[in-house]
Amino acid sequence: MIQHRNGTRPLEGIRVVEMGSLLAGPFCGQLLGDFGAEVIKVEPPGKGDPMREWGRHRKEGRTLWWPIIARNKKSVTLNLREEEGQELARRLVAEADVLIENFRPGTMERWGLGYEDLKEINPGLVMVRVSGYGQTGPYRERAGFGAIGEAMGGIRHITGFPDLPPPRVGISLGDSLAATFGALGALTALYHREAHGGRGQVVDVGIYEAVLALMESTIPEYVLTGHVRGRTGTVLPFVAPSNIYPTKDEDYVLIAGNADTVFRRLAKALGHPEWAEDPRFATHHARGENMEELDARISEWTKQRTGDEVLEAMHEAGVPAGKVFTARDMVEDPHYAARGNVIEVEDPEIGPFPMQNVVPRLTGTPGEVRWTGPTLGQHNEEVYRGLLKLGDEELAALREKGIV
Repeated sequence: MIQHRNGTRPLEGIRVVEMGSLLAGPFCGQLLGDFGAEVIKVEPPGKGDPMREWGRHRKEGRTLWWPIIARNKKSVTLNLREEEGQELARRLVAEADVLIENFRPGTMERWGLGYEDLKEINPGLVMVRVSGYGQTGPYRERAGFGAIGEAMGGIRHITGFPDLPPPRVGISLGDSLAATFGALGALTALYHREAHGGRGQVVDVGIYEAVLALMESTIPEYVLTGHVRGRTGTVLPFVAPSNIYPTKDEDYVLIAGNADTVFRRLAKALGHPEWAEDPRFATHHARGENMEELDARISEWTKQRTGDEVLEAMHEAGVPAGKVFTARDMVEDPHYAARGNVIEVEDPEIGPFPMQNVVPRLTGTPGEVRWTGPTLGQHNEEVYRGLLKLGDEELAALREKGIV
């Protein structure tokens, strides 16, 4: 199905149909669209994806989240709960390389849009299925948002301070991780299809297991030693110094001087080169055992200086250090600017719209943000008339019935 072209975008020629809503499915579509895939987002007629309403709004009422999560996508309206809508969806999927969905398992099958149905009309289809618990197992039919996946996957338990309840990370991490693994799975399956003459297949991602994939050695730590990793606040247990330290201007600077050679440079920069020979701090193990005393000494030094002064001293000494950035810091930082991390894209309603750039950066065929999130049904004519060749009467009848 891939339409081979000599374009500059690496995924140009790949057509993606996105039937998901909110975050886990749509972020997967965003990642593929950033690198040139044609992403056709299917939304219910009327209100569309709830993401059109989520997040902070401008005074005019426009959400500031939608232009990012739906960037580079085309929007069509389609009622998947009606038989005629399901038939039109099958016609659309027949023209696609990838289908993304994040409904509760069993929903697509009830609509006649499960993989077993769709592969009959498109054997090369790669179907990315993101759900709370995956497509199999005793929990498969449970409702599962990203926050639940974060809890079950283990990251909530190790986030925060030991004497406080486990907090939210601050972003929808579980959804974004599942979407990222979904995009990786889609590209892997497409490569297999193209390079090895294979057929399409299902990419099955449970949000909780996307979180679990990042959980380092927590499983063998428990199974082999009985240790359950817990919340440790701002420190890395038995690794010191590696913490955030207060400054005179009430800011925080993170300093990571835990390696022996780096600690020697840190001690010298702080005016105490003798610390590197002190038995309490001379080795990695000793510093870990005396973490609290070492952190207290470093804090006394940092509290007498501004954040900029601390950073200047650390950078000059070759000690890894960094400010804890806010959004204000990001848009004002010269390194962000030099790397083009924050870009402006023209939005038809808002005007210049700032957002994060595409990651990762490719030197030969980079990704690109071509437009912000579309209006609801903006591409109905292009897709239904142009791609699916619907005539005037057929399209008018579908509109009259509320199918599109």
